[in-house]
Amino acid sequence: MLAAKTHLFMATSLLFSSSAWALEEQDNASIEALVNDTIAPLMAEHRIPGMAVALSINGQQHYFNYGLANQEAGIPVTDETLFELGSVSKVFTAALAGYAQASGALSLFDPASRYLAELEGSAFDEISLLELGTYTAGGLPLQFPESVQSEEAMIDYYRQWQPEFAPGSHRLYSNPSLGLFGYLAAQSLGQPFEMAMKEALLAPLRLEHSYFQVPEAQQAHYAYGYSKQDEPIRVNPGMLDAQAYGLKSTAADVLTLVEANMSGAGLNEPLSQALAATRTGYFEVGNMTQGLGWESYAYPVALDSLLEGNSLEVVLEANPASPLSPPLPPRQEALYNKTGATNGFGAYVAFVPSQQLGIVLLANRNYPNQARIQAAHHILTTLTEAP
Repeated sequence: MLAAKTHLFMATSLLFSSSAWALEEQDNASIEALVNDTIAPLMAEHRIPGMAVALSINGQQHYFNYGLANQEAGIPVTDETLFELGSVSKVFTAALAGYAQASGALSLFDPASRYLAELEGSAFDEISLLELGTYTAGGLPLQFPESVQSEEAMIDYYRQWQPEFAPGSHRLYSNPSLGLFGYLAAQSLGQPFEMAMKEALLAPLRLEHSYFQVPEAQQAHYAYGYSKQDEPIRVNPGMLDAQAYGLKSTAADVLTLVEANMSGAGLNEPLSQALAATRTGYFEVGNMTQGLGWESYAYPVALDSLLEGNSLEVVLEANPASPLSPPLPPRQEALYNKTGATNGFGAYVAFVPSQQLGIVLLANRNYPNQARIQAAHHILTTLTEAP
């Protein structure tokens, strides 16, 4: 089953640049044809059961739904389908830390141990919150050891851990790093993480279909992911999963966050500052600039550069990182992106503020990052280059 459904929501139209003018000239049929012609072969090649694609073009939202959210029951993907975001959750977590800083509850440049007494006297006396949020703490691993199954064991793990690299010198992508960043941000606000996220970010942005724990009333909309063997699966609970990879959401909710980052219209001041903090550049890793959650590239950006910055070598290996001092302010002429995956889901989000152009790809199979990036890059490039 590969039937697309698309609809358009109109918003106040803004004029930005010559290429933004080109975007305005795109008619709905040509946009739909472009997305269909890109997504159909992508799904076929990687055996993706279902996808939701969302585009924001100068304040206009386009949604496209493909295939099945549940193969066994024959349930199609709809606007209400909830996908596991995987590490795209990290941009939401980063926004909470930005909010805590804008509210005066923390400073990114403080030592991490200042916000959790149990970490005092550990390596985290010399590691900043910023280094946790940019994976530059000194070599925290991709995942927790299997033995870490409780909060007590987690804190003991951090107390015993020793950096392999000088903090701030290398970037190694890490769930325990970003997870602790979110955990401490919530600690600074005096609230449990999920409650802090709801009050600071989800409710103000009206993200009404984003959940860490999908409620019973929404279970019918929660897609199944599919393993390489086509077995239906969903993410297993894990230590700091909510902070690092635990959000479930619709394409529309994720697009709302993208649009808030691009325009900031109607945001309260702490939230506006929070999102700006996530787009600020703190370290350079090759041609990629590491922010809080978001990773960015000078725009226009070649496909090869995006693929390199999202390669397995960058994801799985420690790479030298150059601190930006002062930090690089949020850029209009940049492409911001983030990949995410769980065992059964794959996500990709990208946006270009100067073009007021953003894309969300959510799928219920974990397919290669390179394929997601190629598809998104093709759609975005075609839209901006159209006559």
